Amino acid sequence: MSQVSMRKGLRSLILRDVKGAARQGTGGLQAVIFFAVVITLVPFGLGPDTDLLNRIAPGMIWIALVLSSLLTLDRLFQVDFEDGTFDLLTLSPIPLEVIVLAKCLSHWLTNALPLLLVTPLLGILLNIDLSALGMVLVTLVIGTPALTFIGAIGAALTVGVRRGGLLIALLIMPLYVPVVIFAVGAVNSARLNIANGEGLIFTEPNLLFLAALSLFGLAIGPLAAAAGLRLNLS
Repeated sequence: MSQVSMRKGLRSLILRDVKGAARQGTGGLQAVIFFAVVITLVPFGLGPDTDLLNRIAPGMIWIALVLSSLLTLDRLFQVDFEDGTFDLLTLSPIPLEVIVLAKCLSHWLTNALPLLLVTPLLGILLNIDLSALGMVLVTLVIGTPALTFIGAIGAALTVGVRRGGLLIALLIMPLYVPVVIFAVGAVNSARLNIANGEGLIFTEPNLLFLAALSLFGLAIGPLAAAAGLRLNLS
């Protein structure tokens, strides 16, 4: 299959999934609502200590985002697996790894991107300073692809399991820990650099490690997820 045909197939699959998610309008909306509820509850639980809220805001945003992303992972492959769409897609000339990549990209666009868009508004509830909020958004853009590609592996392994959402969480939550550690570390380093008058440093080691995790997920995630799907389709 030529590269031009591969790109067209990838684009068509992404548009198909994005349009399907827009028609249903439930998965991404549920994730956003859950994300907003978790962030909103934090000030009520900790009280009006604005300094404390500012310190823990990056970690709370990332924890809430990780939990929100788990809500929709079980549907990443489940619908197409149950209605037989994957059986037809495997007969097409498009490699299964490319199909998985397309579904991961569409999942990021319809689920992770809305969470990124509402983060600045919710960050105000946590009294986060603007410099930290800017770096939080940078880490979300760089780090959320890693969550999607890692989550795709768990979703593929549990695609044949009824109500496999809890099993997915148990499989991939330990793999999410480095992403959260490097993301929050990058924000804390940015705060320290700004306090020292150095400004934002985008070559900060935590940020580079976070980018490496997303690139590693891009390289390994589709391959591992495709292997998991083949096991369930055979």
